[in-house]
Amino acid sequence: MRDLAAEGPAGAIPVRLYRGRGTDADRRLPVLVFFHGGGWVVGDLDTHDVICRALANEAGCAVASVDYRLAPEHRFPAAVEDASAATAWLAANASGLGLDPGRIAVGGDSAGGNLAAVLAHLSLDGALPQLAFQLLLYPAVDQRMAHPSYGRFTEGVALTAPGVRWFRDQYLQDTVQQEDWRASPLLARRFSGLPPAFVLTVAHDPLVDEGRAYAAALGGAGIRVQHLHVNDQMHGCLTMTGVMKAPWTMLAMAGAALRVAFS
Repeated sequence: MRDLAAEGPAGAIPVRLYRGRGTDADRRLPVLVFFHGGGWVVGDLDTHDVICRALANEAGCAVASVDYRLAPEHRFPAAVEDASAATAWLAANASGLGLDPGRIAVGGDSAGGNLAAVLAHLSLDGALPQLAFQLLLYPAVDQRMAHPSYGRFTEGVALTAPGVRWFRDQYLQDTVQQEDWRASPLLARRFSGLPPAFVLTVAHDPLVDEGRAYAAALGGAGIRVQHLHVNDQMHGCLTMTGVMKAPWTMLAMAGAALRVAFS
């Protein structure tokens, strides 16, 4: 693991680059560009260190974790701009970093899954290099908060509907931006041509219905999508590996999907 700095629109963007355990030091590895969750407000390279290490080891790849700007100091679309800039920088500097520029995936959990999905759509227009895969872990994909699961989870779990609303209001500048596909990728007009995907949803999560809808939209457009739904877990569980065993299994399955995609 080593810490780097990518060139961004507002200055340097911290990036932590991992190489999977046992990988050949001289081989150019495929890379997952990872964006941490935290409602676009909290989270950093350290909060998601375990997830990134697990995915690098399971997939035998590199993982580049991006520390994008956070709200409310930096509102939408600052996070999208940083995520896009860091991915482009990694692709442009791949050879010097021991990475394979032809095998770049994007991924993240929650708000990070939102950014990864948005970048996959940006790649359709040539704004980013062609992507090999998208790894979406209980992603936030619809800022309108209109799905039925928002009515089911209002208290008693790590992330509730009021919590999602608070995070959204820190990130977006006005209600009009809820309809912008760069904030709500479920509203994107085109899904055909997107890279293959792994989508994780968990039952005890106000985001579960929109995550399911996103997996269905990918499949409906003919995109190869693996949708893993875990009915006994809650939002944020992947950062709870210190107290639960289930997240390790979920990360192993996500890593296996990534390994196959890169092969």
